[in-house]
Amino acid sequence: MTAPVTRIDAIRYARHERNAAANFTTPVDDHDLPMPLDYFVWAIHREGFPPVIVDTGFGEAAAAARGRTLIRPVNEGLRAAGIDHLSVQDVILTHLHYDHAGSLGLFPNARFHVQDAELAFATSRHVCDQPTRAPFDGEPVAQLVRKLYADHVVFHDGDEDFAPGIRLHLAPGHTAGLMLVACQTERGTVVLASDAAHLYANLTRKLPFPIFVDEEEYRAAQERALELAGGSLDHLIPGHDPLVLACFHSENDIARVDLAPHTPISETQ
Repeated sequence: MTAPVTRIDAIRYARHERNAAANFTTPVDDHDLPMPLDYFVWAIHREGFPPVIVDTGFGEAAAAARGRTLIRPVNEGLRAAGIDHLSVQDVILTHLHYDHAGSLGLFPNARFHVQDAELAFATSRHVCDQPTRAPFDGEPVAQLVRKLYADHVVFHDGDEDFAPGIRLHLAPGHTAGLMLVACQTERGTVVLASDAAHLYANLTRKLPFPIFVDEEEYRAAQERALELAGGSLDHLIPGHDPLVLACFHSENDIARVDLAPHTPISETQ
């Protein structure tokens, strides 16, 4: 029997050059070596249905404000994957940080799926604290609220089936309502972990990326993501690791993560 999810595209749209020291909460031996971040949106394909987009990325203004390199606009990346952004009906927002929920306007015909806890946190007194607020951009959050009043937001509360072959899992820690997206493919479950793990190294070194609202929950979220992936790094896709493009079959900055990597992730760690 064919698996419900037939393809998953990891579409790179931006990059940030940085050293390893910026990616961990505690000092590391290779602190001065390059360890850049890539920025992705993901597209989940099922036979006979429009693709489900996971996260919306950011645009030129956010790239300039935050010193990121925009490789190409998100809609161009989607077009390279054969996706018309105007035809998208469902967008899963894993969380509401600027780089995951910054281009909502690209999808005027979509429903946006978000955890109760995520939007509640992003519009609460917690973001009065500047360090907590820093990874959010106010305008995309405001756009989402406007979409809520236009009946274009669907709330989820905890773990829920999204569609055949796609299940959402609440995994707070990095943010209050981060979601993992587990997909049933021909090679088994593939977990889009988003920022439960920015990099494979955050998992293998057991060192958090230095942005979280609760460190204990963050660590639990990483354990849960790996558990859902059957304990296999090859079945877990982190939010920002250049190894996704390097280790999986890729072309034109699009990696096919539903396929097994040509280089096992364990060999890179």
